[in-house]
Order: sequence, then C-alpha cells, then structure tokens
Amino acid sequence: MILRAADRPAREGIPWAIPAVIISNQERNTKREETLSEDFMLRALQLAKRGKGRTSPNPMVGAVLVKNGRVVGEGFHPRAGEPHAEIFALRQAGENARGATLYVTLEPCNHYGRTPPCTKAIIAAGVAEVHMAILDPNPLVAGGGKKELEAAGIRTVVGEHENEAKKLNEVFLHWVTTGRPFVIAKFAASLDGKIATRTGESRWITGPEARRYAHELRDQVDAILVGVNTIIKDNPELTTRLEKKDVHHPLRVVLDSRGRAPLAARVFDPDLPGRTLVVTTEAMPQKTRQALSERGIEVLVPPADRGQVNLPALLHELGAREVTSVLVEGGSTVLGSFFAHGLVNKVVTFIAPMIIGGQEAPTAVGGSGVERLADAWRLKEIEVTKVGEDLLITGYPA
Repeated sequence: MILRAADRPAREGIPWAIPAVIISNQERNTKREETLSEDFMLRALQLAKRGKGRTSPNPMVGAVLVKNGRVVGEGFHPRAGEPHAEIFALRQAGENARGATLYVTLEPCNHYGRTPPCTKAIIAAGVAEVHMAILDPNPLVAGGGKKELEAAGIRTVVGEHENEAKKLNEVFLHWVTTGRPFVIAKFAASLDGKIATRTGESRWITGPEARRYAHELRDQVDAILVGVNTIIKDNPELTTRLEKKDVHHPLRVVLDSRGRAPLAARVFDPDLPGRTLVVTTEAMPQKTRQALSERGIEVLVPPADRGQVNLPALLHELGAREVTSVLVEGGSTVLGSFFAHGLVNKVVTFIAPMIIGGQEAPTAVGGSGVERLADAWRLKEIEVTKVGEDLLITGYPA
C-alpha cells in the first residue's frame, strides 16, 4: 500500500510519503519478479508434458533459459536415451546462456546414465541461477545436482510450482522411490456398478469418447495387465488403437496361474505389435509354457501366493525391468486382488448413464471386499469430468 503525506506526519522536514512510495515500489518489483519466475516455471511444465508417455523410465522434464527477462532457450526431454531438457535449452541459447537463469521442472542430474550429467553442461555454459520445481528423489541424484551447482557458484531456488511438478511425474517419483511400477486401476461401470450383464456382455458400456480416452491411457503407460478370465471371455488384443503415427503399445501382461488361456487367443498372436508376458505359477503345464514360448511369448513364474500369482513380487520384478507404470484393466477378480493387497496408486473410472441390474451381473471390484464401511477404499484428490455421455472419475486411494 502507498502511504500519502496526509496519512502520517512529517519528521525533520522529510515527508513520510517519499520512503513509503520507495518501499512500495520495491515490494511491487519483488512480486513482479516472483510472478515472472512462476510464469517461466509454468512454461517449463508445459514443455515437459510434450514427452508424456515417451520418456519412461525417465521423468518428464521441461527447461527454460531466461536472460534479461527474455526467453533465450527452451527444451523438453523427448525419450530415454536422448538429451535431457536442459541440454536442448542450452543448445538453443548458445552464448546467451552465460549469465542466464534456468527454470527446470526437476533437479538436474549429476551422474552418468544414458547421457552425461546436465550439471556439468550448465556450469560450463556459465548459467548464473537455476530454479528447480522439485528435487530428484533418485538415489543417484537426491540433492547432489543442487549441491554441485551451488559449489560452482550458481544460485539455486527450489519449490516453484512444486505440487504441479510432483503430479506431472507421479509415475516416475513412485517407481524411483519404491522400485515398483505406479498402478492405475481402470474400469468402466454402469450407474449401478455393473461391468457386464449377467450373460457376460460388456461391449460397450461406455461411449466412443470414453473408449478413445482409454486408448490414450494405454498410449502413455508401460504395461497393461488383465487376468485370464478377461482373455477367455473377451478375447482382447490389448493393443493401442489411435489414429496417429507414433502409437505406443504397452507390454501386455496376462495373469494365468494354471495355463487356462487358449493358445489361439488374440493376445498371443505373434503378429501383434508390442510384446506379451504371461505370468503364471508352477501349476501351468510344461507343454503350455513351451507352446507359448514358440509363439514368442515370455512366461514368467514369480513366487506363488496360495496357488495364485504373488502380486507384490510381480510388481517388484516389473519394476526391476524398468516398467514404471501398469494399467490394470481387470477383470473383477484381478482388480479385487490389487485393492486387497493395497497396490493401487490411482483409480480411473468411467460411469455410464445406464442401469444393468441383476444379482448375477458382475461388479467392477471382486474378491471378499470389506466388512465395514470404515474399511472401504476411499479416494482423495477426486476429479470428475464429462467425457462424451460418460463421467470420468479419477482419484487416489487415501
């Protein structure tokens, strides 16, 4: 607020209005700089999103170089093995990088991986200041990038748009800290919670817009997982069907403890794009394993859990293979098992405006369920969006 001379008395002939105006201008400039800083970080976040579904096992990262209030370089990480966002921004800026301020959505790496350390490139370019939305929890970095920059005399700032940056890379942050992929439970149901009629008919509960959204999800994840009952009843291909050039087909994971899936199932077609992994137990006949192998299908036998696939062990194995995200599409028994084991990180649900009815019609989440409402799996950070005629509800188990 600017004080006027009439608001406060003069002292020793110096009107109070003068210092009051100077202080107010300083505050205004500081706020303007903070706003500009946040705007540049927002731009970096927007750039990072361009790598969505293509950077695994790396995070999505965007970077913006600013000098004298003007953007002189920017970039994003397009996919693992290619240069990081900071490098693209530095290349675009050239000599303008010297004395500039870098805004990056994740702490720059300070170790050799698929590419050289970004910190060394930043230091060599003469960047004066680096703003990071969040630090990288990867044990290979974990604040080390920030320390290396500071040791080189570069000022660092952390925390601008921290929540947005964490949400953007929720998959990477979970995988790198737990060693397990981020699990998304996805299902479509009627208003009364049914995923099919009592005869098993389930195509289609949702409209074309919702089905397209589901394929966009497949385009972004590393793996899609279903149980053997889904293979037997629906005979899906589990591929990504989108009208664009760079379509990603996630690893198809089929849980089949006893080898009941028919060898003629579409998911075992060797001509399908992508790969299929069958996860089973010692109960699967050896001849079935052999037949799958001859079709180019890998068969994995992790530790069993009372005759069923041990889901936590499976997730650790997938995580070790750099599978950072798994889209669980069912069916009811599989979804029930993932919820019962507390392995679901996010829920994506479509609710269709229809009533199916019937006591024998299956519900989305099977298993024994909970006995008390107090023990029900409740969601937080809920978002509700209309997609075509259907409602899309997303949230995170509390």
